[in-house]
Amino acid sequence: MNIALIIIFFFAAVALFLGIWATRGKKMNVDEFAVGNKGFGTLFVFLLIAGEVYTTFTFLGGSGWVYSRGAAAFYVPAYICLAYVLSYWMLPKIWRFAKNNNIISQPTYFAARYKSPVLGVVVALLGTIALIPYIVIQLKGLGIIVAESSNGAISPIMASAIGALIITIYVTISGIHGSAWTAILKDIMILFVIVFLGIYIPYHYFGGIQPMFEAVQAVSPEKLVFASEGFSVVWFISTIILNALGFYLLPQSFSVVLSAQGERVLKKNAITLPLYTLLLLFAFFLGFAAIIQVPGLADGDLSLLRLVNQTFDPWFVGIVGAAGLLTALVPASVMLMSASIGLMTGIYRLVKPQATDRQQLMVSKVLVFVIIIIAFVFTISGGEALALLNIMSYSLITQLVPALLLSFISTKYMNKYGAITGIIIGVSFVLYNAVTGAKLATFFPNIPSYLNDINIGMVALFANFVIAVLVSLFTHKKIVTPEKPVLVAE
Repeated sequence: MNIALIIIFFFAAVALFLGIWATRGKKMNVDEFAVGNKGFGTLFVFLLIAGEVYTTFTFLGGSGWVYSRGAAAFYVPAYICLAYVLSYWMLPKIWRFAKNNNIISQPTYFAARYKSPVLGVVVALLGTIALIPYIVIQLKGLGIIVAESSNGAISPIMASAIGALIITIYVTISGIHGSAWTAILKDIMILFVIVFLGIYIPYHYFGGIQPMFEAVQAVSPEKLVFASEGFSVVWFISTIILNALGFYLLPQSFSVVLSAQGERVLKKNAITLPLYTLLLLFAFFLGFAAIIQVPGLADGDLSLLRLVNQTFDPWFVGIVGAAGLLTALVPASVMLMSASIGLMTGIYRLVKPQATDRQQLMVSKVLVFVIIIIAFVFTISGGEALALLNIMSYSLITQLVPALLLSFISTKYMNKYGAITGIIIGVSFVLYNAVTGAKLATFFPNIPSYLNDINIGMVALFANFVIAVLVSLFTHKKIVTPEKPVLVAE
């Protein structure tokens, strides 16, 4: 009998129960399904936003990036903390407009701001393109975690299938409420596991955190500094800025913002969440320890689980595996719900403007099935192209930044024509780079080598902004009767 697998399945069952139980006493409509009728207080918003930080990508990839690339991994807590700082000023503006205009999704926010249903369609499609790779990563990570923790008692594909089924069940029944309640269990587990492992492992093997870094310095000193090319300081800074701008533009994060009870909730979370993010450092400690204790891994993402397997008894490995399982279920459920609501509000409502609330809710639930099936197909087929696309997901979704920032003010420098053109240009640039691997030096051979490491998403964002402003100014002059901005109290 595999005790680790039993523990993992027990927590999976508890998560499913919480996800279904969350709908008690609620009459489910589209608003309740998508944003909890905008009634979530500080705790639930905190847990849901934190859930987007501690995903399987972080659980495995945080230690894995340290194992493979060393100091470059510190871009993760840096950009997340910067995103929280920016959110203190940005999110209340978004929430206020959404509240006053009964907006429940990202596409409808942009469509209403610029009075352009077409822009809503563009945002809905872009959000889905950016989210499907993230859902695939959660399913793949879940499979790896369960398979490794159970010593192969269950295959990664089977584990991913069971996880996808659990997510689909409680999302279709409870919507964002299911994600919120399972997030409570997830955060309790991840807090215990990551902090304990991050402290215990360095002291168990090295006698402390400082001796651990001294051991790494002796064996792999390059892991403690930035590379001179590639993952260099220039890459580090540009990636932090790009990802910080894009963090709340990911549809699942945007949905959580819209679910908040009020502006004060968002501001309180902007203050407290950076402290919670520092827990990522404990995951990084595990990556540094694994460099010494489990050398030679071809896949750095396995470093945490291999280290745990060789250090602890099977029952505790099961606890770690259960925590990893929950880091997949919660974020993936919010992503799945956000993608379905985005497509429903951005496209279905445009095609069927007279659809009843019941019909809209049914379409949203059908889209949940469609999206999870697509994600699972890519999960079992390998999805090498999606792995590349996942790296570029932030670069893709960040192309909404110019339209978002200039939506806060009435200005001739951004209208619907400029916003749509800029987004298309920026996204095209990012996808071209993803397919060809082109960098700045491809277009400017004499560019200094350090500038060649700038995150290509930043270059696309600059091109997006310039084109959007130029097109907006040009069309502003050509339009005989300028489009009036939406007048809402800020």
